Amino acid sequence: MAAVNRDPLTAPHALRNDALLALTAAVHAVVVALTTDDGRRPDALGWTLLLLAQAAVVWRRRRPLLVLTAVVALIAPYHALDFNHAAPTAAAYVALYTVAVTSAPRTSLLITASVLGVVISIMLAVNTHKALELLKVSGWLISVVLAGISVRGYRQYVAAVVERAERAERTREEEARRRVAEERLRIARDLHDLLAHSITLIGVQTSVAAHVLGADPDRLDRTAVARSLDDIAETCRTARGELRTTLEVLREHGVPDGREPLPGLGGLDGLAEAARASGARVDLAVEADAVPPAVGAAAYRIVQEALTNAVRHGGRDDLGIRVGVRSGEGALRVTVTDDGAGAGGGTPGFGLVGMRERARSVGGTVDAGPLPETGFEVSAVLPLGGVQ
Repeated sequence: MAAVNRDPLTAPHALRNDALLALTAAVHAVVVALTTDDGRRPDALGWTLLLLAQAAVVWRRRRPLLVLTAVVALIAPYHALDFNHAAPTAAAYVALYTVAVTSAPRTSLLITASVLGVVISIMLAVNTHKALELLKVSGWLISVVLAGISVRGYRQYVAAVVERAERAERTREEEARRRVAEERLRIARDLHDLLAHSITLIGVQTSVAAHVLGADPDRLDRTAVARSLDDIAETCRTARGELRTTLEVLREHGVPDGREPLPGLGGLDGLAEAARASGARVDLAVEADAVPPAVGAAAYRIVQEALTNAVRHGGRDDLGIRVGVRSGEGALRVTVTDDGAGAGGGTPGFGLVGMRERARSVGGTVDAGPLPETGFEVSAVLPLGGVQ
């Protein structure tokens, strides 16, 4: 089966094997010529034509049509001289089979018909009785050709199966690489959102505690200091828990079942409270029901990043932030508006890029920019249909 499946043009040791085949065919031709009475015994010219026809088989893989032409050209005068007609059949069968297994079926059948026509025409001129006998046994030649055509079709089928399997393997590898890239991007976004939000809040809360400590040391407001430190500790605990959940993906495959659920709209109250603890006035309005988890997680991260940017770049002690989350017309609409100074003209970070990537992951869009007079607004539209 390995020999049948393998392409004859790429088989190992092809020349050596064909040389052995030619030697076997030559031995067969000599034995048949000496032991059967199917025409005259070859003389010196007959032996030369007969053995050259068998020797041509050595190059059958490299030039199948040329080899068949050479075999026909050698055995045609051999038969015309009425030498033993059964002796050269092995070389003819091998040459015809090679053409059939390497050429298109229509070409193989046309060549076979041509070869039969030439040989029978010569035999009719030499010996009519022998020509009729050759016509009767021509079915063997046709059978050899049909066998070659069948083997060629089977090899093409096997090659197509192997090619499909290799293509599927390449597709699986590309899909795996794509999934790895998407997972890395998701983890990077999660880490950015988490760390930027937590560090910003910790920085603001630390500034509040430092301000209280330095404003009037003689009249220290211990309650305010304690509240700021408690807020810092709570922010650290929350960040540590989210960080552990995010990094579980990098530790081991198969842990997603043990991970905490995706953040959603239910966590917006916590984000608002954290922003209020930093001194901002946050007005949160949520009017949405039955939001898919992926959309809820995207909305949560967008609000988280928008609040982080507002607190970081607001530039006001009495910063006001309005957060609106409403569903309707097949989409979840998220707006975060502040009355601060805006992001300014510093070096842009990954916050807005991350928000847009979050929105695109569920088929949505994000628009962000300064308001006409003062403040900054982030607006996102996240489709609800088709996301599970």
